[in-house]
Amino acid sequence: MKISDRKVIMFAGKGGVGKTTCASATALQCANCGERVLIVSTDPTPSLIDIFNIEMTKKLTVVSDNLFVLEVSGDEIKEMWDRKFGEEVYEVFSSFVDIEYDVFVDFITSILPGLGEEFMVDYIRELAISNAYDRIIWDTAPLGQTLGLLKVPEMLYEHLRMAPRIYSHLKLGGMSKRPILDIIGGWCSLSEDNIEFLKHDVDIIIVTIPEALAVEQMERVFAEFKHFGLNISKIFINNCIEEVDSKFMRTKREQQVVHIATIKERYAHLGIYEIPLFPVEVRGIDRLNDVRATLFGEANS
Repeated sequence: MKISDRKVIMFAGKGGVGKTTCASATALQCANCGERVLIVSTDPTPSLIDIFNIEMTKKLTVVSDNLFVLEVSGDEIKEMWDRKFGEEVYEVFSSFVDIEYDVFVDFITSILPGLGEEFMVDYIRELAISNAYDRIIWDTAPLGQTLGLLKVPEMLYEHLRMAPRIYSHLKLGGMSKRPILDIIGGWCSLSEDNIEFLKHDVDIIIVTIPEALAVEQMERVFAEFKHFGLNISKIFINNCIEEVDSKFMRTKREQQVVHIATIKERYAHLGIYEIPLFPVEVRGIDRLNDVRATLFGEANS
């Protein structure tokens, strides 16, 4: 399997299908090919450290000379947003809302929808353009939250596009460094940049399992991603039963064959790859190498 030329590879799928495992195996392949790789999780309950079976010694955890792990929580995203935009946003809204700054930071997402999620996309974009890494593997939150995150830049952009009509008559206090419409215009540009980043710089791999509910959910997923003009290149079908040694396993395998065939028929234009159900838990470099070899072959290519 050929890895995308796009710098950022995003793994998406519903909870429990093996996104983190697939993302980690892909990161390992990229690192083995000589790339400097960052695998970053924005899942509220990240498990990268557990998957690699390593200890988190500091914020950026080193797996090898050219493979790094970063787990970013929602609270950390909020803190980073506060440092980058907090005072500026507060300057705008405190001109017509009497509110303390600390309370405002918690309240802001109800004033402008999705600023925390918007900054999460912006954070990944800034990592990409920093050129600190050749490749960024993005292990996202479960699918419902990811779809919500993808809607935010467009939603916020539409809000900000209309904002001048709302805010044009407001005047900031004497401490203002920039006119209010300049500030809003800057946010609008940021949101537009994030939309373009998702469309043109992010390759998306959907991870699923061969079960009826998972297959049906993919219809909605593809419709949503198509709406935003996002690039899905591959589907990984995880936990495929290969060895059958009982009536139970034979029945499960027969069901899986039907669902796998459905996926291949519906999405024949994409690369579709099956990952077997391994007899032991995939944890640690050796086990991840088994998944890597299944996807990319034994040789590093």
